[in-house]
Amino acid sequence: MPNFETFGRLLLIGGGLIAFAGLLFLIFGRLGLGRLPGDIFIQRENFTFYFPLVTMIIISIVLTLLVNFLRR
Repeated sequence: MPNFETFGRLLLIGGGLIAFAGLLFLIFGRLGLGRLPGDIFIQRENFTFYFPLVTMIIISIVLTLLVNFLRR
């Protein structure tokens, strides 16, 4: 028999994480991240490819430093 209380908590936590990620995207977008020189952007007639390589590296470094700071 499924435990609906546990499933409900998981859904709330998942929704909170998605909302937090959306907030981070809004903040980083206003700071100019997402259009850095190392980001890959290819646009053709009916095709657009965008891969924010440098942006992901910067976000990874910042989050790593933040988590290490909070753990100490």
